[in-house]
Amino acid sequence: MAKVTLDRLRKVYPNGYVGVDDATFDIGDGELLVLVGPSGCGKSTLLRMIAGLETITSGELRIGDRVVNDMAPKDRDIAMVFQSYALYPHMTVAENLGFGLKLRGASKDEVARRVRESAQMLELEPLLDRKPAALSGGQRQRVALGRALVRQPQVFLLDEPLSNLDAKLRASTRVEIARLHRKLGTTMIYVTHDQVEAMTLGQRIVVLDKGRIQQIDTPMGLYNRPANLFVATFLGSPKMNVLSGEVVANGDGLSLRISDNVDLPLHPEPELHERVRGHVGKQLTIGLRPEDFTLAAPGPGHLQARVETVEPVGNEAFLNLDSGGRELVVRLPPRSLPVAGDLVHLGHNPEHMHYFDAESGRSLRA
Repeated sequence: MAKVTLDRLRKVYPNGYVGVDDATFDIGDGELLVLVGPSGCGKSTLLRMIAGLETITSGELRIGDRVVNDMAPKDRDIAMVFQSYALYPHMTVAENLGFGLKLRGASKDEVARRVRESAQMLELEPLLDRKPAALSGGQRQRVALGRALVRQPQVFLLDEPLSNLDAKLRASTRVEIARLHRKLGTTMIYVTHDQVEAMTLGQRIVVLDKGRIQQIDTPMGLYNRPANLFVATFLGSPKMNVLSGEVVANGDGLSLRISDNVDLPLHPEPELHERVRGHVGKQLTIGLRPEDFTLAAPGPGHLQARVETVEPVGNEAFLNLDSGGRELVVRLPPRSLPVAGDLVHLGHNPEHMHYFDAESGRSLRA
């Protein structure tokens, strides 16, 4: 196990494109940290820099006590699991698991012992004599994990390892990876574009966009206190509802005028009150999670919306709404639901509002 330290890491390609810019953070010894963001955000580039598969333009990378900027991948004591399983089709599961150890000169008994331990941990024992063509996608991914596991590296790097699996297998394999991490206590860095994977797996999450780190926090820290509008709308499914308007003062109170006849009451906590009041007469963006809306009777401060579609998904339902050209999503219990075409009125929980500067997108909490 080892701590990994990134100090102002930067990757600039020959054409001038900046793939990663000023990445600075630590991954704790034994931590499972997730890098997440949309396609092209730099997460896989950053992982490949840690692996030694991409050169580092500037900055310093340490694994344990060693600076590894110019160290070959094979000398970094890391193991990588890719999106593609990359198994040898002519080898059995046991041979695939032990091949890397053989290349490193491990004894036959040592290879057999480590293969047996990894197969037992990943429940691959009944499959050791099979070849990859006879395995399901989930089984192949477990073999790929096992091949990394037998190496007993200081750091595991996982690059979107579940992308090729169907939804059911992704969920079950995600649980297996979390269980494996608890058993091993090994440092793991996991890359995904799937925010559900990020939220359920990561002890901490690094959110990236356009090569820059947007925020680093625990899953619920990111969900409850996003640093900016990008993080707020990227994490959460369905995503956060966003409304913009002019802040107006009503005596001691504040509201957001989102149309000529709709003022949403604002009740920022004391620490934010003066910052929000500083936007009186200016534009402000607010965010509300789907669960923070409720169906309500017509009244002041309530939004009127037309139901476009209703999506019941078992223990909850999602209403997709149109409110004066603004698309909203509301999460409700699956009881007494309206139907498409109905006109509804929405109340909201003002204590759960998120406030963002309309120009920069930064949270007013920052």
